[in-house]
Amino acid sequence: MESPEQRKVLILMGSNIEPRFNIVRAAAILVELFPRARFSRVFETEPVGARKAPWFLNAAAAIATDLGPRELKYDVLRPLESRLGRERSSDRNAPRTIDLDIAMYGDQVLSDSAARLEIPDPNIVTDSHIALPLADLEPDMLHPLEGRTLKEIADSLVAGPVVRPVPGMDLGGG
Repeated sequence: MESPEQRKVLILMGSNIEPRFNIVRAAAILVELFPRARFSRVFETEPVGARKAPWFLNAAAAIATDLGPRELKYDVLRPLESRLGRERSSDRNAPRTIDLDIAMYGDQVLSDSAARLEIPDPNIVTDSHIALPLADLEPDMLHPLEGRTLKEIADSLVAGPVVRPVPGMDLGGG
């Protein structure tokens, strides 16, 4: 998937406003931008925090890119979110058409508060709605800070919101 100048990047995808449409549309656009993008299964997830919010659909994408983390976040992912009608608010748990976050960027570790980038995503090790799609896509990928595979991390998470695969929902990708 990667050439020497490209890195494998794992992107988290989530939606709870028209989620079946928005997850599929976001995946299709990612394939347009990154033709060899691959996707996890889609998972239905109980909302965190805002219990009365609609349930989410979550998935993960693997892409190869030579874009840096800031470029990827602000020149590709944020415009894609806007294109799909994402409106940001101060409520982190507000419903959204699509949420696209960089979960892992190769084996890079980055903490850039000015750019609001924390790589790897610190919630990989605590939140099943993040860990399960990543482990489904790249079970043997090592977390650069934990020294455990994504599957080992996902298997270690026992409590939390309900997260279950959505039968028959395939995002495609190559």
